[in-house]
Amino acid sequence: MTIHLAGDSTVAPGPLDGSGVAGWGAALHLFVDDEVHNEAIGGATTASFREEGRWQRVIDVIEPDELVVIQFGHNDQNEPETLAATGGYSVNLRAFVAEARRAGGVPVVGTSVERRLFADDGALRLSHGPYPAAVRALGAELDVPVIELTGFTRWLYTWLGQEESWRLFGHANPDTGAPDNTHFGAHGARTVAAFVAQQLRVIRGLDDHAEPLGAWFARP
Repeated sequence: MTIHLAGDSTVAPGPLDGSGVAGWGAALHLFVDDEVHNEAIGGATTASFREEGRWQRVIDVIEPDELVVIQFGHNDQNEPETLAATGGYSVNLRAFVAEARRAGGVPVVGTSVERRLFADDGALRLSHGPYPAAVRALGAELDVPVIELTGFTRWLYTWLGQEESWRLFGHANPDTGAPDNTHFGAHGARTVAAFVAQQLRVIRGLDDHAEPLGAWFARP
């Protein structure tokens, strides 16, 4: 079984030794028993991913019942005229889902991981507007499992706090020296990958037939 990944830099391969940025897809293999085929790349939109042939490379190798995890949005929102949340972005995601199914795969869509942007009052800013909601709506309409990465990462950054959450990123833009609050470091990639791996277990029903503990927890 292979898990196929399609997405942008927040999913893409990268070093796990702390020497640079890495998407959660770079660490997924640490938490699953399956092979991971990661075609995600920095700067990708739902349009460029197809135009550059990366989506076709996913489709060409899908075996029956293999998972295809799709997460975009960071860069689509920079092209609102052609890739609006309920416009081109949703149209492209819908096509990915249909084509993955025709190839025999099981598509899974993810909402975008949040950016770590704390306002002066300490509140975490919303950075993706209507794009996560468009993914949720598509999942409900097409009966596609949704991994809620926007909600999870917003909870994660807030729970850790402004200072501690920096460890998930922990580097600066090499050109400007400004903190990079979009791209994970090794710790962030591993943390989010662990969450994704657990969600994929749920989607696959791997734990559904475990025996319940019953009253065990109440016994002396």
